[in-house]
Amino acid sequence: MFVHQRQGSLEVICGPMFSGKSEELIRRIKRAIIAKQKVQVFKPALDDRYDVSAVASHSQRKHEAIAVKNVEELLRNLDVQTQVVALDEVQFMEEGLIPIIEDLANRGVRVIAGGLDQDSNGEPFGIMPILLAKADYVTKLQAICMVCGALASRTQRMVHTGGQVLVGAAEAYEARCRHCHQVPHASGEKRLIEGD
Repeated sequence: MFVHQRQGSLEVICGPMFSGKSEELIRRIKRAIIAKQKVQVFKPALDDRYDVSAVASHSQRKHEAIAVKNVEELLRNLDVQTQVVALDEVQFMEEGLIPIIEDLANRGVRVIAGGLDQDSNGEPFGIMPILLAKADYVTKLQAICMVCGALASRTQRMVHTGGQVLVGAAEAYEARCRHCHQVPHASGEKRLIEGD
């Protein structure tokens, strides 16, 4: 782990669903509050699974948050006195957030962003690849594979619908390891590799 210093930074917490990303984000928020820092927490309005106005983990831990529909709404709610900005489910947020995060960190704000680094096809998700590249600190968490019990780094979609975004929880997703993760349209690619 790292020792947080006074200058601004970008911390990214990533991993598959059910790996404890929101739980870790809440833990860091609570520690900043204990340190008497001014903290603001934001989440995309799109994610209303457990609570409309809170970051919530699958284990029901919660922390109050401001739900925003876009970057402009986030900026309108951002207090200039804030020392720590926490962002949950950042993969759902728009690309315009990246320069804002960079500016905040450059001005001395500690930014903590949590989200899925891969979608259910195992592909980079939203703005996460850029944030991972720009991060000062990265924590990649793993879940437990629901098929074999190994460490899981992927999210398996259990319901078949189109599109990259399907907000859901245990009814729609499982954590899977690399070997148990299945992408329906990727079976031909696997055969090509295995045939060599």
